[in-house]
Amino acid sequence: MVGVSDGGASRQAPVGRPMLSLALAAMMDGVHAHSGAVYLLTPEDPVLEMAVMAGLPRAFAAPWERVGLSAPIPVAEAVRARRLIWVGGEEDMARRYPRIAVVLPYPFALAAVPIATESTVYGAVFVTWPGSHPPVLSDRDREQLTAACDRLALRLERAAAERRPVRAEPDLLATGPATSVAGTLGTVEAARMVARLPYGLCSLDLHGRVGFANAAAGELLGLSVSRLLGTQLWAAVPWLNDPVYEDRYRAALLSQQVTSFVALRPPGEWLSFRLYPNTTGLSVRISRARAVTELSRAVPEPGEGPARLVTISQVLSLAGALTEAVGVEDVVQLIADEVAPAVGSKALVVLGSHGGRLHVLGHRGYVDPHVVERFDGMPLTEPTPGTAALNSGVPAFFDSRQELERLYPSRHATPDGFAAWAYLPLIASGRPVGTCVLAYPEQHPFPADERAVLTSLGGLIAQALERALLYDAKNQLAHGLQAALLPHTLPPLPGIEAAARYLPATRGMEIGGDFYDLVASEGLAAVIGDVQGHNVTAAGLMGQIRTAVRAYTTVGQAPAEVMRSTNRLLIDLGSELFASCLYLRLDPARGTAVMARAGHPPPLLRRPDGRVRVLDLAGGPLLGIDADAVYPTTEVDLAPGSVLALYTDGLIESPGVDIEDALAELGQRLAAAGDLPLEELADELVRHSAAAQERNDDVALLLLRAREPGPRRPRYKQSGPALPPEGRTGPPPT
Repeated sequence: MVGVSDGGASRQAPVGRPMLSLALAAMMDGVHAHSGAVYLLTPEDPVLEMAVMAGLPRAFAAPWERVGLSAPIPVAEAVRARRLIWVGGEEDMARRYPRIAVVLPYPFALAAVPIATESTVYGAVFVTWPGSHPPVLSDRDREQLTAACDRLALRLERAAAERRPVRAEPDLLATGPATSVAGTLGTVEAARMVARLPYGLCSLDLHGRVGFANAAAGELLGLSVSRLLGTQLWAAVPWLNDPVYEDRYRAALLSQQVTSFVALRPPGEWLSFRLYPNTTGLSVRISRARAVTELSRAVPEPGEGPARLVTISQVLSLAGALTEAVGVEDVVQLIADEVAPAVGSKALVVLGSHGGRLHVLGHRGYVDPHVVERFDGMPLTEPTPGTAALNSGVPAFFDSRQELERLYPSRHATPDGFAAWAYLPLIASGRPVGTCVLAYPEQHPFPADERAVLTSLGGLIAQALERALLYDAKNQLAHGLQAALLPHTLPPLPGIEAAARYLPATRGMEIGGDFYDLVASEGLAAVIGDVQGHNVTAAGLMGQIRTAVRAYTTVGQAPAEVMRSTNRLLIDLGSELFASCLYLRLDPARGTAVMARAGHPPPLLRRPDGRVRVLDLAGGPLLGIDADAVYPTTEVDLAPGSVLALYTDGLIESPGVDIEDALAELGQRLAAAGDLPLEELADELVRHSAAAQERNDDVALLLLRAREPGPRRPRYKQSGPALPPEGRTGPPPT
């Protein structure tokens, strides 16, 4: 552990001393954390940059050295929420921050705290503990971390007021052990004892470099001790040069738990490695493994040179981010939040093609958007770096404006204010789907390893963009079909004010079988229904039912006959889907509505005095089940100022909620807000519905308010026997 004392809030770090390092070291000591880092908010961009790290090599946090404020990681969330974020362990990390868990799948706890005053946010701090830490952060540690960050914020505020820039500082790592045996072990006799042991011993610092190795270790590894000292174990021993083995070292350091693995020393000898970590490094015990013939893990071939784990972790993190993108806008935003900060880019453009022309799918970071949008619609035959990358599939890197303009003189006329660019072709399924342009404000050399990483990222972005383009196309088709099947506007009805809302389920293609309609010819009618399922088949059947109801109404059929005719039609169509339906014939002059119901949720009636009743109407079975089904009708009083609420079950049904409770809650909201203008009332009922927010099912809502006066009649009048006292209708008339 780095042991540096803060000295309290009243003591400032002397000029020239590392303010951030001292504060971080004191913070870690105060809560017994074993690693941590300080991030500072960049002045111009919503990006957090790591200024200093302690306790572990910075490579452990390489994917998050620069992060956007909107990134789903603890330090960014701490800044957004202006509060401490606690992650209690491996499972908690996997559930809340899966991107980090993919890269660092080890048991450890983490706290992230904002560095902020009342008026200004300066950055954030995270600290970590081994996996043995309790899953709950103690009140003492919480107060210590918060107070330490508050003190650091005041120092940064003073530095800003005095125009003293605060810059990144050298990382704090424990000093590695000496390379001499005596210096490491303290006495000659201790060194002799270690030399006599039949198994190998190595000491590694926090970077994985060998500080000590006994003769047995050299013999088992096949290298002299002198060649091992000062090197990373997996770099010095070719058959250990596998990210899997380096991962065990990372796991031991981060979790501070004993870790082990076995490895094959060519041609056929298995060795066992056991790693004992603490905050200064690791002790490694090496011995010959027994009973390893049952092991079936893949063994890396000698001589293979796998990519460094840091690069792999960066790609894993960004890949995890891109898998969350749904539409094209999501892809563009995630590149801006995750990819651009990681590679130091300040602006980006995502280009696609359609009909032989270039199209700007999205951009971020340009002060003048017209600089980018002028390329929209440009023929792919135009000699520009964007079209060249899209047509050829070959990435292009320009480290200066002079280099770009030498190859593309036309760029003289279109300056964008940047000085270096990377044009990454986005190749998916063997074909180009677009180009990602990353722009840099200053000249930026692109060494070979950086070009390789950017090209790899281009492949990940391409996969996400291909999925997003397909999703957007399907979504546009779904919404177009849904819009064609539902009424574009509600026709005006004399004496009736109407408002409607439709929300498709959030899963699938966002298209459903719920429908509603108003018919103003041959008598005023309203209908609402729900076809089983929320897919294209349900939507197509919904359109047929809606058309049938409108046709039967237009020819003058009575409500009960409209329902019977629609039921027979649905059976004749041979569909395996069923539908619920509620049909109303309105008579504003008499102040009544005649209703027929087929397995549909009961409507709600709000009287002018504000009381709300559930109209438990008589009804028949769902449409499409029984060809001989009959549907009784009920006449309901609709006095001026009354509001009828017709809805589908998606408005009230949600997992774990009793349907009666949900219906009662809907009635309470209708009673409380029923005097609002009808459009506002519709928004209010949908906005506060838990089921509508979850959107596990389609939601349709149709509100009708009686406006013109009409004669008062009994509340219910059924076309058959008298109603029971509870308002329930009896059997249909014969």
